[in-house]
Amino acid sequence: MQTTNDTYAARLAEALPRVQDQIAGATEAAGRRQESVRLIAVTKTHPVEAVEAALSAGLMDLGENRVEELEAKVGHFGAAAARWHMIGHLQTRKSARAAAASDLIHSVDSLRLAEKISRSASEAGRTVAVLAQVNTSGEDSKSGFTTERAPDEVARMAELPGLRVNGLMTMAPFVEDEVVLGRAFGSLRALSEELRRGCDLVGPELSMGMTNDMEIAIREGSTMVRIGTALFGPRGIAQ
Repeated sequence: MQTTNDTYAARLAEALPRVQDQIAGATEAAGRRQESVRLIAVTKTHPVEAVEAALSAGLMDLGENRVEELEAKVGHFGAAAARWHMIGHLQTRKSARAAAASDLIHSVDSLRLAEKISRSASEAGRTVAVLAQVNTSGEDSKSGFTTERAPDEVARMAELPGLRVNGLMTMAPFVEDEVVLGRAFGSLRALSEELRRGCDLVGPELSMGMTNDMEIAIREGSTMVRIGTALFGPRGIAQ
């Protein structure tokens, strides 16, 4: 009888090369090196066996949506086992816990949250790496800095003690229209370029693109794609 770990390992053996080929094709089409895009394997909602299979397959960047699940997996495998990414919406009351458990927080979506992380980081005498989440689609259902206010507010965020703003993150609309998707991703790239012309405290990372739109995101300059379903299947596939 196949164990849960065997199921995830078998799935990754088939799925990972396909995803890597997609990334290679997209970067080549964009005139970029494949190494310029980091694959974040999103293990959210999947059990520790998914993480074991990912690590065995050489995937060292792992993404989680919930602080509790992130803490549990870091506790199980150890902080040094992978580079742990907090990619989900983050409540201010859990910000210190997320900062302690993760190597990079992708979802800092307001100055208030940034200030909270800054205070806890300063108190702990450490620097927390973050990305500023921007709502490039303008959808009410998505959080993040608005594109209009982001140039000023992200620059202010980058000056906070205890924070290192490595770049920006966005979530595109869940649609198939390539024009709409390209606009959402292209807007983040343009914003990054604008910010970096006026502020040398903001890094070049662009976290954008998931299973359904990674190739468009890479075309528009993504440096990190957050891939879950294409690697591990839908939630609970092996449970």
